[in-house]
Amino acid sequence: MAQKIKLFLLNYGPLLTTITIFILGYIIAGQMYPAMQKPQVFCNLFINNASLLIVSIGMTFVILTGGIDLSVASILAMTSVASAVLLQNGISPFIVMPLMLLMGITLGFIMGSIIHFLKVQPFVVTLMGSFFARGMAFIISLTSVTINDEFYRFLALTKIPIPFVAKAYVYIYSIVAVVLLLVAIYISFFTRFGRTVYAIGNNEHSAMLMGLPVGRTKIIVYMISGFCSALAGIVFSISLTSGYGQYAPSMEMDAIASVVMGGTLLTGGVGNVFGTLFGVLINGLIVSILQFNGTLSSWWTRIGVGVLTLVFIGIQSLFYMRDKSSS
Repeated sequence: MAQKIKLFLLNYGPLLTTITIFILGYIIAGQMYPAMQKPQVFCNLFINNASLLIVSIGMTFVILTGGIDLSVASILAMTSVASAVLLQNGISPFIVMPLMLLMGITLGFIMGSIIHFLKVQPFVVTLMGSFFARGMAFIISLTSVTINDEFYRFLALTKIPIPFVAKAYVYIYSIVAVVLLLVAIYISFFTRFGRTVYAIGNNEHSAMLMGLPVGRTKIIVYMISGFCSALAGIVFSISLTSGYGQYAPSMEMDAIASVVMGGTLLTGGVGNVFGTLFGVLINGLIVSILQFNGTLSSWWTRIGVGVLTLVFIGIQSLFYMRDKSSS
């Protein structure tokens, strides 16, 4: 029984800590600023952080294998400006959207292949991918491009009421993020691919000896991250009805911080996308508190996220140090 409790705390202790901190933080913020108690303020966390949640889901799969993807924000920006230019030239959104997703998947495939076949460190490969995608965004357009497409505006402005909650709503693009989260949870816990991802993160060499498709899985993981980055770019361009190469200048760091705060180890093998959701919500909660305060600089968001990320890394270390000392 004691062994089971120890194993449970090892696997889910950081996640439970994240959820607890978010709930306590929201309650305290609601007491400090009563307007935050409104249901719509909670819904706004999903509306304002839809792109970050989508990017962080892809980042979670990458980090679970022990990798990293620094290209996500740049692919997002490139997708936003490329889709805006194509729509401005009269291309149907039903062609533009799949084309952007295919572009993200292709970039992920290229980076994953270089990482696997050429044995180059993910940090270096994805950093170069970031430079390439951000540079291409500015080659496509140096200025912000407005989107006037009717379908994009429909997606941007259509409100979906929350059942049984008065005057609370979300937008279509925020529902996309939640649906993707549910799909990611299913893939992580109930598929052979998900189990292989965890096995690679725990010990890649052992996974190879077990006959698991390590190379293919690693490449697919970066393809998933590329897909999520492109989807986040579409969502970002819908929410702002524009595309620009300067969008999301440091979202890759926000995504990594959200994944870590969600209880995923940077060394891989431990964590889940459900925890990533609460990491994103904590990020959004800090922003909301600053907005309701109205007197603090927006740079306090970076400070708060940085401090909390260090705290969660410390918490993870304590869990694993205790496990090693007892074993």
